[in-house]
Amino acid sequence: MFAVENGLQGDPRLQAISDAIRVIPHFPKTGIMFQDITTLLLDPVAFKHVVDIFVDRYKHMNISLVAGVEARGFIFGPPIALAIGAKFVPLRKPGKLPGRVISEEYELEYGNDRLEMSVEAVKSHERALVIDDLVATGGTLSASINLLERAGAEVVECACVVGLPKFKGHCKLKGKPLYVLVEPSQLDEVTF
Repeated sequence: MFAVENGLQGDPRLQAISDAIRVIPHFPKTGIMFQDITTLLLDPVAFKHVVDIFVDRYKHMNISLVAGVEARGFIFGPPIALAIGAKFVPLRKPGKLPGRVISEEYELEYGNDRLEMSVEAVKSHERALVIDDLVATGGTLSASINLLERAGAEVVECACVVGLPKFKGHCKLKGKPLYVLVEPSQLDEVTF
């Protein structure tokens, strides 16, 4: 569900967030319109809007764990976790976590990858939120859900700053709700 479909239609914060995201054509390869959140992070007002909207949504949902997908989920996850009184759990690329990990392989829009999570990070029956910067096909978020559920957590929702409308029908999130703040504004080519 997009924020505008859930009571935030006309909210000027969404336009400020959208305006702060730079689109880079043909990156990392020809045909891709890359949604660069770096410019959003350089705008403290727009960045705060992102965190505030997510905090407002999740502060009363009894979430005990915010899982951030490497690397951009690491940017948004910790301030949200702190504000709602939850712990932050990083979901990392292979070989980045010490100790025992569980892993989940998944398909990307242009290849395959794998996420890992520390087995000690999650306790059974914890209520979890998964956060990332962008959802296209849902492969990364689905892998995140699988990791958390294998550890015994209940995934309440997935949240992303940007969601690609072209892929709404292809998103596979194992029946979990998805909350997205904005859609990209330049969609004349394939966009990730």
